[in-house]
Amino acid sequence: VQLVESGGGLVQTGGSLRLSCATSGLSFRSYAMGWFRQAPGKEREFVAALHWSGSYRNAADSVKGRFTISRDNAKSTVYLQMNSLKPEDTAVYYCAAGSISSIAGEYHYWGQGTQVTVSS
Repeated sequence: VQLVESGGGLVQTGGSLRLSCATSGLSFRSYAMGWFRQAPGKEREFVAALHWSGSYRNAADSVKGRFTISRDNAKSTVYLQMNSLKPEDTAVYYCAAGSISSIAGEYHYWGQGTQVTVSS
């Protein structure tokens, strides 16, 4: 099983980025997909999650209205559209496959992460 994130980078405050997470070796349609992030010196925190069917989604209060999670089951890929970025969004972003949850322990498979840096 592989999860490979891409799309991170350096962006100015107020800018946008779209993260992608391509999966392989996974029954993609059997799993909820989630995004987490970890800033330096901080614990990994939940960002957003999406049920395999797309019928239910959840997001952290800190990103609601700015970040949108979506998935393309035909491409076995999950996305995170990030708008109105703030310096406090700076972190390594990880995608994960598991049960629909905001708890990291409910996810079985993880990507290696992609760095997002928002300059002020």
